[in-house]
Amino acid sequence: MAITLAQTGVDHGAICLNYVKVEKLIKNTAGKLSGVIAVDQLTGEQYTINSKVIVNATGVFVDDIMGMDAPQTKKKVRPSQGVHLVVDAKFLGGNSALMIPKTKDGRVLFGVPWHNKVVLGTTDTPLDKAVMEPHALEEEINFILDQAGQYLELKPTRADVLSVFAGLRPLAAPTNSDSKKTKEISRNHKIYKSKSGLLTITGGKWTTYREMAEDAINQSIQIAGLAFKPCVTKNLKVHGYSQNVDMNKWDYVYGSDVSKINLLEKENSEYAELLLPDFTFTVAHVIWAVREEMAQSIEDVLARRVRLLFLDARAAIKIAPKVASIMATEMQKDKNWENKQIKEFTELAHGYML
Repeated sequence: MAITLAQTGVDHGAICLNYVKVEKLIKNTAGKLSGVIAVDQLTGEQYTINSKVIVNATGVFVDDIMGMDAPQTKKKVRPSQGVHLVVDAKFLGGNSALMIPKTKDGRVLFGVPWHNKVVLGTTDTPLDKAVMEPHALEEEINFILDQAGQYLELKPTRADVLSVFAGLRPLAAPTNSDSKKTKEISRNHKIYKSKSGLLTITGGKWTTYREMAEDAINQSIQIAGLAFKPCVTKNLKVHGYSQNVDMNKWDYVYGSDVSKINLLEKENSEYAELLLPDFTFTVAHVIWAVREEMAQSIEDVLARRVRLLFLDARAAIKIAPKVASIMATEMQKDKNWENKQIKEFTELAHGYML
């Protein structure tokens, strides 16, 4: 979804940059923000980018950017960790999702069919600080396995887990409460505007992102003194929009781009080769990720594009060298780049295995 939204932005004239990190905020003599100093994380090159408005929409890391603007700013985010276990489809025994609205200890449990696997989750664990690569805690893993075993006919064990992954929710910290229970913290989004004009948006969730966008755009127009235009996000079709998709094939996630990927496979028979016998990912999907989806690493392809790392971590490790080779050819990288990529991805993937 995130990649699709980036592509949608590009379709409408946006310039999207990944692997670029803001190091400093620039202010004019009046103390108002006028741009950022950013560094390309792949090349080390530094850029000065001027802007009428700066929107801080960095999820669990919004406090870091707010600190650049005003070091004494009170933290606005309470990170909450959610963990998911992926097991074989046989454990759910059907194509319908399962939701237990209240387990014995009052939590929610779900099992969702996903690309011929099942995602079991989730947890809601408050964390003191946000990290780039969160890891599941043993108690979270045990909770999901124990609770799933009480409701599923087949009881999953640690040996059945194909992948375990964790994500962080950027919950907006309550303004008048010291409650540390994340379930008591609102999932609504909040917008903050600093004296210098930094617009920060935090909280919210995937299901409300369009409303969040509209609120952010409307306030940005005010900050910059721009002529008002109504936000068009409510009915905007995202990149690849298609009414008729075949949900039986993994490719449905590409929408109308499927035809372009199929064309790649027809133009070059090698692109139609499966990466692994038991999965539907082909060489063309890797090529597409590099050419059209801004992929720069094995992790980008196997985690953030085709999602194999989340479906089966061992399978992802197995196919990593082949993906590195395909990418190196496409991106004109040498053998040293390939070996470094394989090493880094393998180390990362081990964190997704029990």
